[in-house]
Amino acid sequence: MNAPTIDQLPVVVIGAGPVGLAAAARLVERGLEPLVLESGPAAGTAVRAWSHVRLFSPWAEVVDPAAEKLLAPTGWVRPDSATYPTGGDWAGKYLQPLADVLGDRVRYGATVTGIARAGRDRIVDSGRDEQPFTVHLQSADGREELLTARAVIDASGTWSTPSPAGADGLPALGEKTAADRISYQVPNLSDPAVRSRYAGKRTAVIGSGASAFTALAYLADLAKEADGTHAAWILRRGIGASTYGGGEADELPARGALGLRAKEAVEAGHASAVTGFRTQAVERDGDQLVLVAEDRRRLDPVDEVIVLTGFRPDLSFLSELRLGLDDRLQAPTALAPLIDPNVHSCGTVYPHGVNELSHPEQGVYLVGMKSYGRAPTFLAMTGYEQVRSIAAALAGDQEAAERVELTLPETGVCGGAGLFDDPDAAQSSEGGGCCAAPATLQIGIGTPATASGGC
Repeated sequence: MNAPTIDQLPVVVIGAGPVGLAAAARLVERGLEPLVLESGPAAGTAVRAWSHVRLFSPWAEVVDPAAEKLLAPTGWVRPDSATYPTGGDWAGKYLQPLADVLGDRVRYGATVTGIARAGRDRIVDSGRDEQPFTVHLQSADGREELLTARAVIDASGTWSTPSPAGADGLPALGEKTAADRISYQVPNLSDPAVRSRYAGKRTAVIGSGASAFTALAYLADLAKEADGTHAAWILRRGIGASTYGGGEADELPARGALGLRAKEAVEAGHASAVTGFRTQAVERDGDQLVLVAEDRRRLDPVDEVIVLTGFRPDLSFLSELRLGLDDRLQAPTALAPLIDPNVHSCGTVYPHGVNELSHPEQGVYLVGMKSYGRAPTFLAMTGYEQVRSIAAALAGDQEAAERVELTLPETGVCGGAGLFDDPDAAQSSEGGGCCAAPATLQIGIGTPATASGGC
């Protein structure tokens, strides 16, 4: 029996999160065969890890159009477009049903450990583009397997590689050995075990974005019920007009309210801000930890540390591919100038597609949060546009691939981890944006710049 030609091979999609499953839906729409490899046991495994956090984006902005068409014959109906899902809602009410419709095109417990060109390491030029991709994976039971693919879409995100506490981008001295007292995500205080971990304790919260605000607000609420609960908020810079975000001037009232909740926590004495503190070491002091700054300042001992300093892409399994990545952001070189947080606010980043996401290695694409590298803002709608464009290109429709089909809210705002515990308050906001990993997002400053695109 003849071996399949490259065009007959599937397109391997890494990750069954929002953008990975949208990629699969777009490929099916184009008559191409996807194979989604998910390391976790269910769709949206990373999203489920922050299931207690509510998005800033309503349902209208977190459902991919092609995915919705694929779901329609099953009787699936999108939840109220004006309401805001939690991570758990997003995974359970949309991502899992979508994965179920895709059926055998989604494999769980499949961790990709390497990708290369068949018979060619990254050095070899000869015949390289004519070879299929080889995808090495390991199943949940430890079994190794080798697959071949015509193209690879990496939508594995950045959730598995949080940035460390160390201010220089490396783990602080002692950070790894103190792992039992350090968390890298917003705590779910509705879980009794997690609640007991922080109740009556002194906790250091390192970070200045939406997730840090969320953690401070959660801990402040806990402090009202459990005496002795206190947060030390570690800021690498000082406190200025923009520290707490846009507040009442924010075009997303609930997002602005999040910053105000953090400010309230500080003013009420439930949290104390430690400014200009760049963590260099984590030292043991009996059962507690002491953070030490680069200038040798020492923080009073804390019981727990929550590090919310963003995420970064895991590029280790892509080492045999020829990627073109910006040396600062670790994002595709053509995309990096569009998303550089040193230059752009969330409202000045425009939709982009296959041209900005291509690499010297033809047929491999990083999409979703992973495409942004270390840049801190991302919209799910932007990810959906990315994979629409890539699917069109793989199907040979270059005109559609280069055409922008995404219309973002005029606010152009970025999304993030929210405190939408009051559904009515959530519905009062307008516009919005979503993200697949809330801990990586920034709070906007004042009124975001209006633009036809978003971050």
